[in-house]
Amino acid sequence: MKNIVPVQAGVTAADLDREPTAAELDAIEAEMPLISAQVELLDVQIMMLDRTPSELDTQRIRRALRRVLVARREVANLSAAVIAWGGAS
Repeated sequence: MKNIVPVQAGVTAADLDREPTAAELDAIEAEMPLISAQVELLDVQIMMLDRTPSELDTQRIRRALRRVLVARREVANLSAAVIAWGGAS
């Protein structure tokens, strides 16, 4: 009886063992304000899971959500500027 085995040595194992490229690190750095704002929003939401939100809690959520929206806008504008300047080629 013949064994059926893959012809390839590894199934994309080499791609997963590499370090991030400079471009990938730059992209992460550009999105860091958005990531931080999302983490802050998540922290506020987690904090209110076990209690009834007060007016102050509601303000915290709105403030954190506003920061996320501002950060998203900045990342989107930055991406659009890079594409307009020809950086995505």
